[in-house]
Amino acid sequence: MAMNIVIAGAGDMGFHLAEHLSYENKDITLIDTDKDVLETVSARLDILTVWGDSASIEVLQNANVKEAHMVMAVTTSEKTNLVTAMLAKQLGAKRVIARVRNHDYLEEQNINFFHNLGIDNIISPTMLCSGEIYRLVKHSTFSDIFEFDEGKLNVVGIILDQYSALVNKKLSETRALPLFEDIRIIAIVRDQMTIIPKGNTVLRNNDHVYFISNKKANESIIDLMEQREVTIRNLMIIGGDDLAFTSALKLEEEYRVTLIHNDKERCKWLSERLDSTLVIHGDYKNIELLVEEGLEEMQAFLALTESSEINIITSLSAKNHGVYKTIAHVDTREYIHISHSIGVDSLINKKLVAANQITRFLRKGKVEAISGIYGVDAEFIQYVISKNNRLTKKQLKELHFPDTAIVAGVIRGEEVFIPDGDFRLQMNDKAIVLALPSAKTSLEKLFN
Repeated sequence: MAMNIVIAGAGDMGFHLAEHLSYENKDITLIDTDKDVLETVSARLDILTVWGDSASIEVLQNANVKEAHMVMAVTTSEKTNLVTAMLAKQLGAKRVIARVRNHDYLEEQNINFFHNLGIDNIISPTMLCSGEIYRLVKHSTFSDIFEFDEGKLNVVGIILDQYSALVNKKLSETRALPLFEDIRIIAIVRDQMTIIPKGNTVLRNNDHVYFISNKKANESIIDLMEQREVTIRNLMIIGGDDLAFTSALKLEEEYRVTLIHNDKERCKWLSERLDSTLVIHGDYKNIELLVEEGLEEMQAFLALTESSEINIITSLSAKNHGVYKTIAHVDTREYIHISHSIGVDSLINKKLVAANQITRFLRKGKVEAISGIYGVDAEFIQYVISKNNRLTKKQLKELHFPDTAIVAGVIRGEEVFIPDGDFRLQMNDKAIVLALPSAKTSLEKLFN
């Protein structure tokens, strides 16, 4: 029986969720007040649409929320989301999630208020995103970093440059290197295509390579890549909205932060609320001004303005001025694929971060966690082996795994394995699988 999911709000985040979940044979209903948007979505996705305000009982009844396994209220209005979630729960939805803007709502002592109102989870894309930015600054050599089971296994992304020892090597040749015991390459993004590599895959300059490793091997990845590692002390943020503010708030405790924004009143507001961040009022599109304010002494540059174009262009200028790590907030999904290839180190997209978080709540019991990677069509799915069946009786190479998926890592209690073809799974193992969309159906069959 397919899972019924109702999504309120057909903006970027709602659309991304609907698209992502419609691949997985879930029955999806999308509610929005804009008829044109709904028509566009209907033409592209095989889902039901309901026109109207999701905070109305009648509209929710038309969307059949009483049968819904999950209702996600992700419109741009926080009030609409909260009312939608509360009503949906009263009307019989099993689980409800609301997207919020107000950070106070997310504090431990306040979460209970929402539970008492029947809202199961509240998420703030901005808070999730500033957490991700903090991690990217902390692990600055990597373009992306994912942790499984509190860091027992990590997946990191690195863009190969021409100096890397791996360029022009076959994957099978790299495995002979002593460092590769606790490390494996599990995905390559090249020319916007995601490749799950085989032994004869050759690594190329500018490939975006994803490694999985145990905790102690992260350092060896950096040695292996022979990429220079730089300690970040000073960083510059451009932009002054919520994301820039929450990021500065998190980062100023450990780094010297300079923030430049073009709105005088907002700069006043920011400087009253930030402790040690230097807030400067000025036109952040003007590169000369950024240089005057110390761009060349920065080790990291975070472009978090409202405009994806400005973020990409200023990040590239910062690179030209010798900044080691650039992170750009990119709102437009089309840009996500291109900006890596033109040289921005890390991209961040609020809606995708939040959508990944929401899809985690969706997986049936056997799946513990799930993460998507920017600009990569594959995602990680963490399965728990809950019964003895052919999964535990055969070696991995005999299991007829789909070509578009790979068992990247296995966590067994405190032990961690990067499995090869001879590996055999056991009861209660957590298997971390990287899968392209086409592999999902066969994986569900294998693991359920």
